[in-house]
Amino acid sequence: MNDEQMNQPPSASQLVLAPPVFRYTALFSLICLFLLCIVWEVWLAPLKPGGTLLFLKALPLAFALRGVAKGSHYTLQWSSMLVLLYLMEGVVRVMSDPPGPSILMAWFEILFSSVFFLSAILYVKPAKKAAKLAAKLAKEQGTST
Repeated sequence: MNDEQMNQPPSASQLVLAPPVFRYTALFSLICLFLLCIVWEVWLAPLKPGGTLLFLKALPLAFALRGVAKGSHYTLQWSSMLVLLYLMEGVVRVMSDPPGPSILMAWFEILFSSVFFLSAILYVKPAKKAAKLAAKLAKEQGTST
């Protein structure tokens, strides 16, 4: 490589994208959170004996499953914001529910939503950097011609 090639920034295609382990971790934790929301409110620790319609809180997570499984950055971005609502619910229920299995379920909700949030952010971050670099390079090439 000559000096001119060494001083140029890397192209977007030369950047290393996030390892797929973050996507798989996000998918696994999203599936676990989805199943937990249903099982928690129907069988394990429903608010009322016999279950309630609160299991429908899992429905928004179902919309994200396909996109997360495909590795869609857009889906991972909006679902990482959505999952913060489940994190908040878990924290509130840990602090307010009476002693019993519901508190354990809330701790699992906190765990799964936190793991999903972190793995989604770690998966999307390199792609965002690559997109910014590509835009910068395109702008520089457009002004230099």
